[in-house]
Amino acid sequence: MDMRRLGKTGLSIAPIVFGGNVFGWTADEKTSFDILDAFFDAGFNTIDTADVYSAWVPGNKGGDSEEIIGKWLKRGKASRDNAVIITKVGSDMGQGKTLKETYILKAVEDSLRRLQTDYIDLYLSHWPDENTPYEETLGAFAKLKQQGKIRAIGCSNLDATQLQASFDAAEKAGVPRYDVIQPEYNLYERASFEGPLADLCVRQDIGVITYFSLAAGFLSGKYRTKADTEGRAREGRVAQYLDDKGLRILAGLDKVAAETGAKPAEIALAWLLRKKGVTAPIASATTLSQLESLTRSSTLSLSDDAMALLDKAGA
Repeated sequence: MDMRRLGKTGLSIAPIVFGGNVFGWTADEKTSFDILDAFFDAGFNTIDTADVYSAWVPGNKGGDSEEIIGKWLKRGKASRDNAVIITKVGSDMGQGKTLKETYILKAVEDSLRRLQTDYIDLYLSHWPDENTPYEETLGAFAKLKQQGKIRAIGCSNLDATQLQASFDAAEKAGVPRYDVIQPEYNLYERASFEGPLADLCVRQDIGVITYFSLAAGFLSGKYRTKADTEGRAREGRVAQYLDDKGLRILAGLDKVAAETGAKPAEIALAWLLRKKGVTAPIASATTLSQLESLTRSSTLSLSDDAMALLDKAGA
C-alpha cells in the first residue's frame, strides 16, 4: 500500500480513509465489523468518525459510530498500533456546538471510553465556534497532547481566513497549531477548497482529508433521476445534485468509465487523489462489493485528458 504522509502530524495514512458515519446508521454492527475487517485486510489503515455520529438516526444518541469502532478494535482484528483513528469534537450533543476548553476535556473522555482506547490518533474540531477564541480551543488540545490522550490535531469546515487566524493564535499563545483540515470537496462542490484554502494548505504543509468525497453517493452514478433518490437514507442531500451541473459531471464520469473500465465512484475518488494539496478522501461503503470498488480507486491512475474532462464538467 502506498502510504501518504499526513502533513506534519507524523502519521502515515493509506490513500482512502473509511468514513465511519455509516456505522449505526446504514450499516449495523455485524456489517460494520465485516467491512472494517475487509478494509484493513486490503492494506488500508484509517477510520474517520465523530462523537455526534449518528445522532440523526431515530433511537440513536450520538457516539454510536465510536462505540461500534471501539467494539471492533477490542476484537483485535487489527493491531491498535496499526490503526489510525480520527474523531471529532464540537458538534451538538445536546449542548449546542462548542469548542470551549471545559467541554473538550470532558468530551475526549467520552470518546476514549466509547472507542475503548487510551489515545486518539487525530482529534479534530468539527465546526468553527465564533464564541470561543482559537487560543482556548488549541490550549485544550495542547493539554490533551501532553497527557498522551491525542497524538495530532486538526479542524474541519474552516475557510482560509479562519485557518490562518488559527495559525496566528497558535503562534501567539505558544501552542500546537492545526496540522490537518477536513474540507468538503468533490467533483461537484469545489469552491470551498480550491483557491485560497488549497494554496494555504500546500504552503503550510497541512494534511487534507476530504469529506463528502462522493457527494453523498451521487458520484457513484446510481442516482440519475429524482425517482432514484426516493426512500434512500441520503435522499434530501443527493437530490440537490440533480441539476445541469450534476448531470454534466455524471456524463463526464460515464465517458471516463467507458475509456478505463472503472466505475464512476472509483474515478471520482481517483480525481481527488490527483488534486493539489489532497492527502486522502474519505469514502464509505455498506457492502463488501462497494468496499472493493473503493479500494480499486486507490490504484486508478487517470490521464491528463481524463482529469481535464472532469475538471471542465464540474467547473
